[in-house]
Formats: sequence, C-alpha cells, structure tokens
Amino acid sequence: MKTFCGRANPTTGAIEWEEEDEDYDYHQEIARSSYADMLHDKDRNEKYDSGIQAAVCRVKERGQRAIVLDIGTGTGLLSMMAVRAGADYCYAVEVFKPMADIAQKIVDKNGFSNKIKIINKHSTEVTVGSNGDMSSRANILVTELFDTELIGEGALPSYEHAHKYLVQEECEAVPHKATVYVQVVESKHMWPWNKMLPIHIQLDGSKGERVIVPPRDMQVCAGSPCVYDIQLNQVNRNHFTTLTEVIEIFRVDFSKAVSSLPARHTVQAKATASGQAQVVLSWWDIDMDPEGSIKCTMAPYWVHPTPKNIQWRDHWMQCVYFLPKELPVEEGECLHISATHDDYSVWYSLERSSVTCEPDILNERPLCSCQAHLMCNRQRFGELNDQHRNEIYIKALKTVVRPDSVCVAISDGSLLSVFAYLLGAAQVHSLEISAVSRRVMEKVSLLIGEPFFTTSLLPWHNLYFWYARTYLAKVLSSELTVLPQSAILLVMAVEFENLWRIRAPCGVCEGFNVSLMDEMIQNSLNFRECQEAEPHPLWEYPCRALSDPCQVLCFDFRQEVPEQPIYSTGSLKLLRSGICHGVVLWMDYSLTEDISISTGLTKPYSHTDDCNWNPHCKQGVYFLSSVTNPKSSTDGLNSVAYNVIFHPENGELAMDFRLAP
Repeated sequence: MKTFCGRANPTTGAIEWEEEDEDYDYHQEIARSSYADMLHDKDRNEKYDSGIQAAVCRVKERGQRAIVLDIGTGTGLLSMMAVRAGADYCYAVEVFKPMADIAQKIVDKNGFSNKIKIINKHSTEVTVGSNGDMSSRANILVTELFDTELIGEGALPSYEHAHKYLVQEECEAVPHKATVYVQVVESKHMWPWNKMLPIHIQLDGSKGERVIVPPRDMQVCAGSPCVYDIQLNQVNRNHFTTLTEVIEIFRVDFSKAVSSLPARHTVQAKATASGQAQVVLSWWDIDMDPEGSIKCTMAPYWVHPTPKNIQWRDHWMQCVYFLPKELPVEEGECLHISATHDDYSVWYSLERSSVTCEPDILNERPLCSCQAHLMCNRQRFGELNDQHRNEIYIKALKTVVRPDSVCVAISDGSLLSVFAYLLGAAQVHSLEISAVSRRVMEKVSLLIGEPFFTTSLLPWHNLYFWYARTYLAKVLSSELTVLPQSAILLVMAVEFENLWRIRAPCGVCEGFNVSLMDEMIQNSLNFRECQEAEPHPLWEYPCRALSDPCQVLCFDFRQEVPEQPIYSTGSLKLLRSGICHGVVLWMDYSLTEDISISTGLTKPYSHTDDCNWNPHCKQGVYFLSSVTNPKSSTDGLNSVAYNVIFHPENGELAMDFRLAP
C-alpha cells in the first residue's frame, strides 16, 4: 500500500503530497498525536477506572460473566482497567495497526494477554460468532471515541453499529451518557475571527479617513459552520459578555441504541443581558455511571464546579461556534437555540421563535457563500481585522508608496494592495495564484507582502515571499523597493505551564506499565537527524521565558535567495531557574528600517509573568529532551546550545537544540 504525506513547500508556496517508501515510520504520527496527553489526563483516567469498576460490579451482581468491548483501545489502558476490575474477558478494537501493535505489547508486558484480545479492525468490521473476531456479544461497552466536539471522531456511527451487532441489549456502557451545554455570548474579541469587518485607514493631511467595507456577499455570508476548538480558559473573561445562562442542549445515552441520523435539538432560554448574539460557546461532560455520580466535565472555569482544580488537557478542549448572523437581543427576551448535527459535526442557530424541524435539515446547514472562508481560517480573519497590525503596515507603506509607484503585492488574500492604492500608488497588482505578464512586471517599482500564504504551517513557511521575489527578479526593475525588507528568525527557551505534558513520558499510568509507549515516542522523535518543530497557538498555552529572545537567522528580501545554506550556531543563556521544556521559534519582519512587525511576542516579556504571544499566528515549538524528565530543573545548566540551518534548495529549516552545562 502506498503512503502519501502532505508537507508545506516554502519554495513553491504549496502543500505537496509526497509518496513515502515502505519504511515510512508511522510512529512519527503517533508521537505527535494526543496519546501522551490522554495518558497524563489523571481526571479522565480515574473517572474511567471508577466507571469501569462500577459497571463490572453491576454485571457480576446479576450473576453474569463480564464481557467487555473496548472500541478505540489505543494503548489498551481501559481494557487493562476492565480486567483488573474483574472482567472475565475483553475485546479491544484498534483500527490503526501501529497503535494496535503497541497495545498488544503493552498488554503482554502487563500480563493480560490471556484475557485481552487486540482486534486490529474498525469496529464496524468486527464480527461475532464461532468464526468471528468475538465469540459472543459483550455486555459492557467501553469507549473513548470523543473529540472536543464530542461526535467529531465518528462516535455516533460506531455506537450505532456496536448496539446493532456487537453488544447485548441494555448493556452497561462506560461512559453511560454525554451532555452537551451551550452559552450564547457577545464578543468583539471572537467575532472578528469569523468574517471581514470594516477597516479604517487614516490618510495624511486633509485626505481624512477612508473605510474599507467588505463586499456585500462577505457581509451576509453565513461563514463556516465548523467548530473552532480552543482552550477557552485562556480567553480573558472581559473579552465576551454572556447573554444566556449555561443551557443543556442535548444528551446521548450510550447504554441504548444510538442513531447517527441527522437530528435537531431546540431549547428555550431567556436572555440574561442585552447585546448582539454572535457566538455560541459549547462543551460537554460525560457521566461514567447511570447515577451520574462519576462525572468528567470540560466546563470552562467560570462554570466549573471546582474552578481552582481544573484538569488541564489538550485532547479535549471547548468549542466556539459562530452564528450565521448577529442577532440583537434584549434582556428578558425569549430565545430558541437549536443544535443540529449529522453523524460527525454540530452547528447552531438562534431565533426569537421556535423552529419547526424540516424533513431535510441538512439543507439548512450554514455554508460559506463568499469563498473567503475557503481561503482564510479563523486566525487569518483575526489577523486581517487587527486594526493595530493594519496601522503598522499602513505606516510602513506611507514611507515607500509614491505617486509614480507601480506596486505588486505577493501574499494570499492580502489587503496590502488596497492599502497601497488608497495611499496613492499609480498602479497596483496583486499576485496570488495566477501568472502575471512580463509587460506588467517590467514597470514594477514596489513589491510588497505581509507575508502570508494559506499553505504555510510554520512561521518560516511564509518565506515563499522570498522565493517569489527571486523568481520575479529576472523581469523586475533593479531599482525595486521591497516591503518587508527582511525577516529574522528568533528563538527563546521557555518553561510551559502545561503544554509539555503532550510530549512527556507516561511510565506507569494508573498502575499499568505503558513505558513501551514512551520508548516508541522517543525513538520516533530521534528517527530524524534533527527533530522538527511543531506549530502551536501559544496564546492558548501559558509559558515563561527562561532566556532572552535570540536572533539566529536573517533573510534579506532585497537580495535573491542564496544558493548556499545559511548556518547559525550558538547558545541561549538561561537567565533564570525553571524547567526548560522547549524552545519557541518565530519570525519578525522589518517592513522598513524602523518599522517592524512580529509573529511572536506582542510585548516585552517579564521575568515573572507569562509571555504574550500573537493570537493570530502559530509559533514553532521544539520540545527539548528535558520533557522526558519533567521534574528536573535547569539548575547546573547554563544554556541551550543550538544549530540551525536553512536549506535554500527546498526551503526547509533543520534544527537541533540541547541543554548544555
């Protein structure tokens, strides 16, 4: 079977699908998944363990053998919990073969191979019978098929099939049920993540102010119905106003037959304040037992039952949904909130009167009609709507745009070409995907970019601007002005409050030895000569600086891309004690000699407070080997040694960071 992996290519500005050979290491994918985060989720593990114990006990009290079906077993942890609780046998289903192989080794190492059968199939392919994968139907169904949206990993079809073919009627289920909650809010902070808003430009002298108004199709567009999963606990409470109480919108009972057919759930609520209803915040909790005494909740801190003792987790977060249109509401007004779902996703609507369910409710799903949401993600919308950021670009453009300027903008979906036109450039062209003729290029005197490209995953992938500028150098004027002039790659050693957990070893988890998982992850991370950085929106993940920011590479856009690699070797001096979990990488752009803009730190850091990161960009994170010993401090270690190489032939950045005495 052929394997294809998508990778961003900064030299072409595209995602390229490369065929991997038969030796492709699938464990790389596991190493960068959420398995470690789930195993470190003590609250989740304890609640599952208690729920499984209670379910096995109920079955035993009825005088029955406890036969468990564990769908999506992963490491096999929940299956081992079931056997430890007294289950007679457990069928553990895992569709991903590399993970199933690891689960088998973990089960064997813990001495449960005689009571746990690993089945490497999708649960909908599992058969029951004398010649089947299972000799009989199970009477306990254990699953962990949930994502932040609850049903996004196909939980409903899997449950539906399991109840029809794999488990007994009225089986015990762990978890027993899930409840989804919503709260309608107004948020001038989050609403700009959804669509373009008017942008104000202050012109010089008597020209006054100009306002860029989005086209009508963008104004009336319903936007994207897709969930925005987010660490809602990191959103400042002052950035939104609640317009309703927290409301239970729907439940799913996993112990009974489950349907994957589309459905709508509508509830009535009174507005608790006046404002513009714009956003629906959502989360869920799961009851592990029928009595609801064992509960695992994703509630954000302002409604959490124990806000000072919230379990940090990244595999389950909270949901942000944008309503198709703003709805002004008055305090005390009666509202009807509807949640509609298919078998994999949920979307919301808000009305003043009750909505009658139509036969084909899928046709009512809000979809983008303006095309902008197909190109711009929510971080990009936030970036384009950032007035302060726009003012920096406008200030820089004012220093280079002249009445005779012929300007070309190279960025995806950029407003810079509009800014240049309003500032008086003679001609403005926007180069995105389509080709531009030599006749136009020969007249160009100003080349501008943000830079931003939709295919970029890591900060340096936007260096495609440099490659485009180099390619066009053959036909551009030698007197060309380029904005930005240059970029620098900066790095800084940090201590994370929680993000380190996603790469930390598990060792013994809830009494079971899962060190094989740690070995696999470590071997995978060492598979390549240099470890790779990962993109993370660090505004959601608090961290503290342990070193000063350090410039490691400089890219001069006024010159063409060099033929030889650019090297940088040195060290980051650790200025304060702590646990050095990793190094953050980001790009700063010099628009002119004295105007710059950053994709990383938004304000100078302090020695004691958390860093403030650009909320519209993802930064690169390189996890250090200290993550394998998260309790160790940097005492006795003075620096982080680094070696960074930019390879111009493919635009890749190779890097290596190590703690040094």
